[in-house]
Amino acid sequence: MEILPSTLYVVATPIGNLGDLTFRAKEVLEGVDVIACEDTRHSQRLLAHYEIRKPLVSLHQHNEAMRSAQLIQDLAAGRTVAYISDAGTPGVSDPGQRFVQACLRAGIRIDVLPGASAVTTALIGSGFPADAFHFGGFLPVKSGQREKALTAALTRDETTVFFESPHRLETTLELLARLAPEHPICVARELTKKFEEFRRGPAAEVAAHYKAHPAKGEICLVLGGQDMPKWAR
Repeated sequence: MEILPSTLYVVATPIGNLGDLTFRAKEVLEGVDVIACEDTRHSQRLLAHYEIRKPLVSLHQHNEAMRSAQLIQDLAAGRTVAYISDAGTPGVSDPGQRFVQACLRAGIRIDVLPGASAVTTALIGSGFPADAFHFGGFLPVKSGQREKALTAALTRDETTVFFESPHRLETTLELLARLAPEHPICVARELTKKFEEFRRGPAAEVAAHYKAHPAKGEICLVLGGQDMPKWAR
């Protein structure tokens, strides 16, 4: 494909399985002048897998403002830049939003390449209705805010998807079991990887499982809507 000058390419990358990079994403990563990464060491594994050798620069939550200004200068001068986060689409609970907004304000052309998504993978794999859903990002760390977010999800008509840390999952599930023990939920773990797991069932049952078998890896927590259709119960 043609790589256009003065263009920022926002590229979705695999969420686990390295084979999930799209053909177009590979062509872009091979064709741009520089690749900005959330973590250059992490991204190097993906790039090495596809034998892509390009200059890398870091762009993460701690340097996004400074690095954005530098890269916009390069883009304005006609260079091409791809931005990738550690997994999935940049800007979705990842750095990248400020960079994209700064480029838009500067009049830089942006091309977003879709790809693997933990949110939609967990949503479809849960078996819950997906015609409308709410994505809540990472659940709050503070217990009061987390309970508020979960309570809102339990009263929502549509399916809700959260990201959660494995270190807090047991506490979160215990809270759900207390709030609504029979409510249908799904824990989607290590998506697209060797030990991928979908654990579905009433909140109390899923909580009991992970109390006995502590979870590891990256986790999506999916809560069914308040008014589930008969086919999804």
